Amino acid sequence: MLLAFDVGNTNIVLGVYKEGKLLKDWRMSTDKKKSADEIGILVDQLFKYEGICLKDVSDVIISSVVPTIMYSLQHMAYKYCDCEAIVVGPGIKTGMNIKYYDPKQVGADRIVNAVSAFKKYGGPLIVVDFGTATTFCAITGKFEYLGGAILPGIKISSDALFQNAAKLTRVELIKPENVICKNTTKSIQSGIIYGYVGSVEYIVKRMKKEINEDNVKVVATGGLSNLIASEAELIDVVDKYLTLDGLYYIYSMNK
Repeated sequence: MLLAFDVGNTNIVLGVYKEGKLLKDWRMSTDKKKSADEIGILVDQLFKYEGICLKDVSDVIISSVVPTIMYSLQHMAYKYCDCEAIVVGPGIKTGMNIKYYDPKQVGADRIVNAVSAFKKYGGPLIVVDFGTATTFCAITGKFEYLGGAILPGIKISSDALFQNAAKLTRVELIKPENVICKNTTKSIQSGIIYGYVGSVEYIVKRMKKEINEDNVKVVATGGLSNLIASEAELIDVVDKYLTLDGLYYIYSMNK
């Protein structure tokens, strides 16, 4: 079995694959101070709850945007799974031509998403990942990674508002029925949600022009993708498992 780790700034998503099929996935908070043993014990408990044996894991792959947790994850793979983890980074095989000025600057999560989306949906395409930061990736029909854009995540944006405007209280991130709202809570929700939708749609429109190919698909993933996609008409597909599946595809190319 394969254990895949998608390490973000806020959460770690992990999934276990058997013969190419995702058996189960979990989400836990990213804690940069956790040791290999703490991670190993937690993963073992999650596995046992689902009736899965951690000792059956023969391979581990890691995509991380948090360098400080990498040692613990790699040591956990060695100690609890008796294997050397595959790490998504420079030198990994993807088959994708990266057109960045410095390909090493492209985040592991963006590489994984691009590989997964192209494998599942073909190109050309734009991948939008709604995480701590919202990332946009442009991929051509020839499987070339052109580059992209990075936008502060919707939670970061809303937190900045509440921290700097003394009279505005935190609100739940839900979509109001109307843009014109008649109380403060709904007005904040309207501005945050519809304002963010507008930002996403404008960036996607500009990227489509710059890709300059026909039938550019737009694939969304990440925690708040469903919320934004319900209003953003330019998003064609929401894929909850895009990153985990991408880790499986990259593992298959590098095992």
